[in-house]
Amino acid sequence: MTPAADYFRGMSRPVAAPVVRIRPPKGWAPLDLRELAGAHELLYFLVLRNLKLRYKQTALGAAWALLQPLLTMAVFTVVFGRLARLDSEGLPYPVFALAALVPWTYFATALAQAGNSLVDQQQLLTKVYFPRLLLPLAAAIAGLVDLAIAFTLLLLALAWYGIAPSARLLAAPAFGLLAAASALAPGVWLAALNVRYRDVRHVIPFLVQIWLFVTPVAYSSGIVPERWRPLYGLNPMAGVVDGFRWMIAPSAPAVGPSLAVSVAAVAILLTAGLYFFRRMERSFADVV
Repeated sequence: MTPAADYFRGMSRPVAAPVVRIRPPKGWAPLDLRELAGAHELLYFLVLRNLKLRYKQTALGAAWALLQPLLTMAVFTVVFGRLARLDSEGLPYPVFALAALVPWTYFATALAQAGNSLVDQQQLLTKVYFPRLLLPLAAAIAGLVDLAIAFTLLLLALAWYGIAPSARLLAAPAFGLLAAASALAPGVWLAALNVRYRDVRHVIPFLVQIWLFVTPVAYSSGIVPERWRPLYGLNPMAGVVDGFRWMIAPSAPAVGPSLAVSVAAVAILLTAGLYFFRRMERSFADVV
């Protein structure tokens, strides 16, 4: 057989398709940031899907992002501002409460949705492979839209009470990201545990309620004794709430030391949570 015939004979043979095997990692799984970056389009569609589902078949739609903090502010103003007469750091109590309720409402919603994200979308886990971390991450990112809408309500309240905005408001994106990290950090822990233990779904509302009482939403963090401030700063939402009030109140105390503790607490909790999530990820599709 001529060399040309051998060549064309080889061309006629079918070429074997490459085989890709996806195996669960052993031990503590490393964080594959390259895989997450490559799935950015999927993350975009998951965020968009969460936004559509949140207000699907609702009469008021995105207006709920304004009504929730506004109505809660009205209740807090009557109970804590008029009746209890709590200190409001030189601010009108409605503004004082709203400055805390804007990030808190986002945090409470994002934490609940991130913690339930895997169980609520379990049909995706069993049909196709993708980085499972995208589900709680999409829940936290989608809530930032509501946070931005609610922040405009805070700006309107400042204008209503004649409070001039300052350059401190430029720090709003940084405190917004800290609020997102504060929700995502416990959210990934709860999401992973929720797959195996469905009791977590019932624990989340109770956890959010307790967290509200230990966060200076209705009261000022100034009532906390000085020696307890570092320990109090371990609550990341304490740093976020104090930061939002610092942005609008000229007489607000400095947030440096307590904020540094809050940032460190979020970083440690989020890093450990990501590794724990990756460690549990191998069994999600089997258990859910």
